[in-house]
Amino acid sequence: MRALVQRVREAAVRVEGHIIGRCGPGLLVFVCAMRGDTGAEAGKLATKIARMRIFEDAQGKMNLSLRDTGGAALVVSQFTLAADTRSGNRPGFSSAAPPEDGKRLYLHFAEALRAQEVPVETGRFGADMQVSLTNDGPVTIWIEV
Repeated sequence: MRALVQRVREAAVRVEGHIIGRCGPGLLVFVCAMRGDTGAEAGKLATKIARMRIFEDAQGKMNLSLRDTGGAALVVSQFTLAADTRSGNRPGFSSAAPPEDGKRLYLHFAEALRAQEVPVETGRFGADMQVSLTNDGPVTIWIEV
């Protein structure tokens, strides 16, 4: 699985003009299931993200995790993270999991993150979503498991 994680002050996702998910201070997590991924990868990714020390402590050092800060996560499915741009001008997405697997693993990831005691809200798999955020830092990290 792949994720693009952004430390945010706030983030929201809208579908048809309505906010369906939001978070305050915490992480915006764009997640993509790849062909061949299983629940094990989804769980490993959730644990890694919940424990990643990318929040500042009292001395201004990135020593705290999302769990340490009590922050929340907004999880948004994003199959375009599977883009293959090695040739041509049009990205290929054949390495992304098929939609039924992608949805199952996306939901599994969100539940695994909740199991790490992180408040989680989500977007809607397969929907045309508009995501807004206020990046904090900025801190943006690519993760692949």
